[in-house]
Parts: sequence; C-alpha cells; structure tokens
Amino acid sequence: MNAVTPQAEFAVDDFDVLIVGAGISGIGMAVHLREKCPGKSYAILERRDDLGGTWDLFRYPGIRSDSDMHTLGFEFEPWKHEKSIADGPAILDYLNLIVDERDIRRHIRFGSKVLGADFDHGTARWTLTVEDAGGARRTLSGNFLFLGAGYYDYDEPYDAEFTGRENFAGTVVHPQFWPTELDYQGKNVVVIGSGATAATIVPAIAMSGAAHVTMLQRTPTWYASRPAKDRFANRLRKLLPETWAYAITRFKNVRMQDWVFKTARNKPEKVRAALTKQAMDNLGDKYDPVAFTPPYNPWEQRLCLIPDGDLFEAMKADKAAIVTDHIERFDATGIVLKSGRHLDADVIVTATGLRLAWAGKIAVSVEGEPVDPAQRFYYRNCMFSNVPNLALVFGYINASWTLRVDIVANFVTRLLNHMDATGARIVTPAMPDNAGIEPESLFEGFSSGYLARGKHLVPRNATTLPWRLNQDYVQDRKDMRSAPVEDGVLKFDKPHAVCRADEIMEAAE
Repeated sequence: MNAVTPQAEFAVDDFDVLIVGAGISGIGMAVHLREKCPGKSYAILERRDDLGGTWDLFRYPGIRSDSDMHTLGFEFEPWKHEKSIADGPAILDYLNLIVDERDIRRHIRFGSKVLGADFDHGTARWTLTVEDAGGARRTLSGNFLFLGAGYYDYDEPYDAEFTGRENFAGTVVHPQFWPTELDYQGKNVVVIGSGATAATIVPAIAMSGAAHVTMLQRTPTWYASRPAKDRFANRLRKLLPETWAYAITRFKNVRMQDWVFKTARNKPEKVRAALTKQAMDNLGDKYDPVAFTPPYNPWEQRLCLIPDGDLFEAMKADKAAIVTDHIERFDATGIVLKSGRHLDADVIVTATGLRLAWAGKIAVSVEGEPVDPAQRFYYRNCMFSNVPNLALVFGYINASWTLRVDIVANFVTRLLNHMDATGARIVTPAMPDNAGIEPESLFEGFSSGYLARGKHLVPRNATTLPWRLNQDYVQDRKDMRSAPVEDGVLKFDKPHAVCRADEIMEAAE
C-alpha cells in the first residue's frame, strides 16, 4: 500500500511496516525502508509533539552528543557542521533536514503513544493500540513492527530518594525535566552525579552565570578530552566531495573507537595511565587524584567525553569543583555529606541517571500471550527468539548509537525484500525449547548503574552469534551484511489462514 498524498497516508490504518519512535532509530529505519523497499507503506508513531526523541526531550544547558557526529550521524547523510561534538539544537537540525529532504514527515503521526502490540498468525498482522494526547484510543495494524523507542523511561528517571529532600528550601531539578524558567544566575549549584549529563551541565552553567558549581560524585568517572572540531574532517571536506570526506572520516573514527575500546579491555593499565596524564596536564595544580581515579577500568563504564576540556577549564577558572563523598541528607540550605562537610546550594541538580525501559514500555504479545523479554534471546542484534515480525534497536554501549541503527535497518530491509521474493509474510527466529543455550549478561563487562538496575528487564544474550546483542560494530557490520537470510534459524511462513486454505485445496485435489 503506497502513500500518494499526505491525506491518503493518514486515511488508512493498515501498513506494511509500523515504526515506533521518531528519534534517531525510527528516522534511520524510515530512510532505509524508503530507499531499499520503496513499495512498502509505513507509518511512524511518535508519542511526543515533535521528532528527535532524546534530542527533543532533553533541554538542559549544554546538551550535546557524547560521541563524534561522524559516527553518530547516519551512513547516508554526511555531517556538515564544523563541530564534530555537536549540541542538541544542531542534532535536531540534522534530523529535521533528513526528514524533510526525504519526504518522511508526512508519515509521522505525532501525539501517538503506543500502549500495546499483539501479533496474529492468522492474518500475519500486528495490531497496535494507540492513545492520543486527549486519551482517545484507536488501533492500527501492520505486517512488520520496528521498535525505535529508545532504551530508557521517558516518564520516570532514576530517583535516588535522598533523605531530607523535602527540607531543602531551594530548587531541585532533574536534567530529564529541565524547566525553561530555571534561574541559576549568581547562585550556588550542586550537581549530583559524575556521568555524561553531569559533566555537560557543570561547565555549561558554571561559565554562563552561576556563582559556583560543585559536581558531587560518589564514584569518579574516566574522562577523555578531545577537540570539539575535528581538524582532519574539516580539512578533508575542503579537498574532497562531501560524501567522500564523510565516509573517510567515519571510517577513521569507527576504527579509532574500536581501537580505544579494545585497548582498554586488553591493556587497561595503559589507558588508565593515558587518561590520568591527560587530566593532570589539563588541570595542573587543580588535579585531585581522588576525584579522577575511578575504582574500575576505563570502558567498564562508558568513557565520558569532555569537548575542548570544558570541565577542566571551568575548574581551573575556579567556577567549578568536584567533591567525592556520600550524601548523608539534604537540609534547608544544601547537602550534608557523610564526612561531615556541608555543601551550600541554592539549586540542586540530580543527574543521578536513567531508568532503563524495554520497547518503550509497550505491552507486546503474540496471540494474546505477553512477551517477557527476559525469557527471550536476541537474534542478530535486533530480533528475538520465537517472536515473529519484530525488530528493535538497542544501540552500542561502547560506540555511537546510530552505528547499530544503520546495520539493523540494512538487515531488516534485506529481510523484508527476501520475504516478498519468496511469498512469506511471517518470519520468526526459531529457537527450540531444548536449545540448551547458556545465557550471559546482556551487559557483560559493563558496570554502569542504569544497566545494573535494568538488567532484569532486557532479553538474554548468548556467548556467540546469532543469539546475541554484540558490542563489536566492526564485526557486526560484516556479519549483518554477509550472513544469509536463509540461515537455518529464521523460519518463514505464510499467514496461517492462507496455509489452512492451501491445505484444504490440496486435500480436495
């Protein structure tokens, strides 16, 4: 079913492909679908009033990418900005450009929150229950379901439940719900946390009017400083066509990410020494080994990127400081630490982390039977054991999210084209009950708090492909592009209603 006009697109509620989420994952899937399966009809269901997902939700000061845009950008759309570590508005501009240049916006149904999705083998259709902003519900159907709703709870961030919070006379803010009217000018601010969000907010507000900002951390983080502008990329763009320069830079940065991660795993002491030296060189006499020596090796938690050393610069200017301690309680004027020290605060920012969510908290079922992700295995980074016609993106922990989006979307479109060529309407990664595959943690080797808190919500992982969400993009790209669709694991079927009709005809003959 092909769309001809915007009116025709919204006049139907049955599609070949339903995409949930108009963020990086959903937009990436839509582009690949448009280019590689041009005959497929699709709709993108987005609960918010605008596209962008994470980049539309988060509005805290300094919001930016935590990896370079030559790998966070898509393979099909060059990143053309001078800065490779980009701010949120620039990333939204990039996504809007992609959507408008490829006529995708008319396929997006904004204000559409997906509550449930059930698959019926008889018709080979997913039926989705969708709720609009006013609470009205309707259903849509589609043959294939692609979940690009991200990996965390948009409604509820992680709440550390600090004692005495109700006694604090100032303002408490969580970055996920940053109020536009918040005034921190000339005020003392304490930012609780030490991850990417905290490391972004601290220099942003310290250098834009706050009296002083303290990053209060329980556990230090490994920081890596790099220039916000990629000189190699910008020089190459002057010499080569845009697409060539982007492809070369992307290749270079992918390989660099891969090398750094594998070096951190194989020679952690070498990377520890390099990161420590970088912090010492940047901070000089402001360097505090307690604040910059985590009790874990680099890349056991995500390496925190500091563009142009902005956090270090704020500390050297005495506009920001890092305190390593545990919170005893909040009081009326700030935070009492277990060491007995008191941090005065007018504003407290609780950058304490995300709450993991699977499939956008959608109630997924097959023939009315709920799908418990914790009882399913990943199949080739995106599908799930014994769940038909469904794919999901959970990006890389050790590399840019979009890298996974591109290879998953390439695989899904190849799969859809194969189904069309063979007449199949149902595809299922078939795993027998007695397969005897021993699972390992989906986040093996990673110790971040949000991953540890949410590990009971996510699918299982085997130690080898294909039953695995892998963390090696270079290998995954080869596998996802070269592995045969007919691999002996994927089971292809017609709708059961059609199969029964064929059986009756054969018996009659």
